[in-house]
Amino acid sequence: MATTKLLSKLNSKWQFAFYLWYKLPAAFYCGVRLQQADLNGATATVPFKRRSQNPFGSTYFACLAMAAELSTGVLCLLAASGIDKKVSMLVVSIEGVFDKKATGITFFTCNDGQAIAAAMQQAHHQPTTITCISKGYNAGRETVATFKITWSFKIKNS
Repeated sequence: MATTKLLSKLNSKWQFAFYLWYKLPAAFYCGVRLQQADLNGATATVPFKRRSQNPFGSTYFACLAMAAELSTGVLCLLAASGIDKKVSMLVVSIEGVFDKKATGITFFTCNDGQAIAAAMQQAHHQPTTITCISKGYNAGRETVATFKITWSFKIKNS
């Protein structure tokens, strides 16, 4: 039930925008938004605008990384919402490969929802890590960047 409620909030444009504004103001300021989320995958976007650009006429790499992390992070939140204990979640590693200049809106998609849920279940027995892949595409479906983001999960002793 908690997962369904969280999914509803994640997919509500206004509720999630408020969440970003309150919890992740840098991502909100740069225009990072969640396009869609479900238990299998999530897509986040980052525009090419004044607040997200670098001096070289493309989207700043940190803004691309924020969108990539968001596409994996919401899947971690969804997996944690199905657990009755508090979970410590932390990005322990991030690696990015840039294939093309990001000069328009970039869509980052992660489809590792089931693997993240399995890792979250494994965290009941021992701290665990999982590396998620988020691929960034432009409007023409050309790959702009690929990020490998490693998350650590640990069940907190309450």
